[in-house]
Amino acid sequence: MLFKRIISKECEAAIIAAIKNAELRTSGEIRVHIQEKAGENVMQEAISRFEKLAMHNCAERNGILIFVAIKSRQFSIIGDKGIHEKVGESFWSVIADEMKKHFAQGNISAGIAAAVEKAGTELGKHFPRKADDKNELPDEISYNDK
Repeated sequence: MLFKRIISKECEAAIIAAIKNAELRTSGEIRVHIQEKAGENVMQEAISRFEKLAMHNCAERNGILIFVAIKSRQFSIIGDKGIHEKVGESFWSVIADEMKKHFAQGNISAGIAAAVEKAGTELGKHFPRKADDKNELPDEISYNDK
């Protein structure tokens, strides 16, 4: 089955630009995954996608996945062990609340970009970019029809 576009090319470009900009400040990695629908357990789907994207293979275990199921109106934010130990549970709630505000106004791409920005800022505090930093994961959005 061919994937049909869920978001516009302009929105996709804005999200990718936010990822690239955020990663300029950190050795951490941020990925965004978008699909149309989620099943009953969006958190479990996000964890599964985190593993499929090999985000747990980052050297400092500082990857963050923003998982969004557009038509299901669900999302989840997953942080690997390294970043989660630094920020704790409340940080993920702050990002989720920011996304919810934008989503409630119908602005999905702005919500995702705001979450990427907040994640990048926090990653930068705990995992600043090093001179020899390399991009461990692609910056493009991953998609999956469901």
